[in-house]
Amino acid sequence: MFAKTLKGAWYSLWGAVLLLGAGNSYADYPINLTRGVTDISNKVFDLHMLIFWICVGACVLVFAVLIYSIFTHRKSKGAVAAEFHESTTVEIIWTTIPFLVLVAMAVPATTTLLALEDTRDSDMSIQVTGYQWKWKYDYLDDDISFFSVLTTPREQIEGDAPKDDTYLMDVDNPIVVPINKKIRFLITSNDVIHSWWVPALGWKQDAVPGFINDAWTELTEPGTYRGKCAELCGKDHGFMPIVLVAKTQEDYDAWVEEQKGAAAAAADAATATLTMDELMAKGETAYNSHCAACHQANGAGIPGVFPAIAGSAVAIGDVAKHIDIGINGVPGTAMQAFGEQLSAVDLAAVITYQRNAFGNDTGDMVQPADIVAAK
Repeated sequence: MFAKTLKGAWYSLWGAVLLLGAGNSYADYPINLTRGVTDISNKVFDLHMLIFWICVGACVLVFAVLIYSIFTHRKSKGAVAAEFHESTTVEIIWTTIPFLVLVAMAVPATTTLLALEDTRDSDMSIQVTGYQWKWKYDYLDDDISFFSVLTTPREQIEGDAPKDDTYLMDVDNPIVVPINKKIRFLITSNDVIHSWWVPALGWKQDAVPGFINDAWTELTEPGTYRGKCAELCGKDHGFMPIVLVAKTQEDYDAWVEEQKGAAAAAADAATATLTMDELMAKGETAYNSHCAACHQANGAGIPGVFPAIAGSAVAIGDVAKHIDIGINGVPGTAMQAFGEQLSAVDLAAVITYQRNAFGNDTGDMVQPADIVAAK
């Protein structure tokens, strides 16, 4: 038995040596936490390393005593086990030492946890709402609201084009924040449980329907930081990335003005009349971003799961019903209400596209004014 144990330890040692000598085969694979870019993320990282080295020290001590005992007090050397029932001294030692170790771990852990949860005295608040499969951001202090949707082309997702460096990690509208401001995030969900996670911030927070969790961050340098949903939330869980852009206060103020100008322009566009070509072009873009995940890029849907657009009774039937479904969704199904998610222009365009693509060819045109009237 001893020989087998020694042989197994020898193989394990050689395995570790080979792993360490593997060089580039593991050099790019992160095996530790991300240090992050904020003060709180560094506190989390330092806590992790402290606990890690305490555990390493405990393991080294325990295995050193174990190996020493195996070699020194083995039967072949004539060792005879001591016989005793109990020892008050030993019991005090093996109770006191673990207690002190746990205290040494609990004090910094509690301090860091309290700091993570302290969202008081924040300079601004942003509500984050998870949807299947996108994020919505509401700037409660600046009256700005928008959805953030994956922009990776369907050709890359389906393997018909080379994947770029930000494959599945880029969005149309990133969340933008100013540096040197304490930002409070109020995180919830519109449908199922999601989880908002940007590793560089040092934390993640679940988005639970009907409940609001909060967290905070304060960035000190401009930059772009990427994350993703960290909770298995359905079919396209891997297709709802997060892109956070930190800007100087001056650049952030300019961005706020741009957003307000874009909202005003969108309101004006709702009164415009578009040509069929304009509607089809905008509709194809909106369809690929918001509809293709379920109904497929070719409009064929997924039999038994998501209905087809091609030849469907909705897409070639009553226009008013089609508009109503686009705005309000279908209760009890996976069909979401897009009245809040899409502008009047995009919703009119995507409905027009659905009614004239995939062989439907109804010739119907839906204008933004029709969407406004239906709402």
